[in-house]
Amino acid sequence: MNARLEVLATGPQAVVTDHGRPGHAHLGVPPSGALDRPALDLANRLVGNPAGAAGLELLLGRTRLRARGAVTVAVTGPPVTLRAGGRAVSSHCAVRLPDGAELTVGAPDGGVRVYLAVRGGLEVPLALGSASTDLLSGLGPHPLVDGDVLAVGDAAVDPVPPSGPVPASVPAGVARLRVRLGPRDDWFADPTGDLTGPAWSVSPTGNRIGVRLDGPAPRRRPEREGSELPSEGMVVGAVQAPPGGPPVVFLADHPTTGGYPVIGVLEPDDVAVLAQARPGSTVRIAVVG
Repeated sequence: MNARLEVLATGPQAVVTDHGRPGHAHLGVPPSGALDRPALDLANRLVGNPAGAAGLELLLGRTRLRARGAVTVAVTGPPVTLRAGGRAVSSHCAVRLPDGAELTVGAPDGGVRVYLAVRGGLEVPLALGSASTDLLSGLGPHPLVDGDVLAVGDAAVDPVPPSGPVPASVPAGVARLRVRLGPRDDWFADPTGDLTGPAWSVSPTGNRIGVRLDGPAPRRRPEREGSELPSEGMVVGAVQAPPGGPPVVFLADHPTTGGYPVIGVLEPDDVAVLAQARPGSTVRIAVVG
């Protein structure tokens, strides 16, 4: 029998994640997948998995797991305190758990989302080719609850320790995001100034669907005041500006269509930066391209 991971306790939210299910927007299905993909890819590399192997995304950590059979795991994202079998171990490296050993993942000092990979990957039923939990459509496994047992796949290769420094997803005091204007920036009087001028604040109501940036509403052109836009396709990183309100940046579980104008789109590499920004933290935007 393959090894398994038993969930003893979860924090605010723990979901199975991989590279998601892109290419199904015509079915109304978001891409989903890890919000901080570099952190998930690093965790998989540390345990010898391919980059897209299924692992866990742990909101604010605070998770306890028990190994049923010996397993090798790695925890990445923001640095966290870890205990394996009752002893302190390091994040951002491979950790061996013997059968019956418990792994305790603490809360990160900075950042929001912690990632856990297990050698061999998690084996869960696939939906449209992905193991990712999608909070909007309901596809994929349900968010983890105490008592869940996760099957672990067969390991393909032995872990190879990284030869250089291992990056951690620690956001700076100010999260700096790059945005390309469009496709509806012509609805706004000064799209560049309205995005780059304010020091935005991350709203506490954000989730895997999107994050609201608290601050002044981008000003519409006079001829666009009171106008409505037919629903059109949305992408990860779309900065949607509702009338009279601050912008919302869509993340991986976003709706595939929306009726508010998109003033710009976040650079793909900066999605992880926003996904690790804590509520209340400051965001500054630069317009590029």
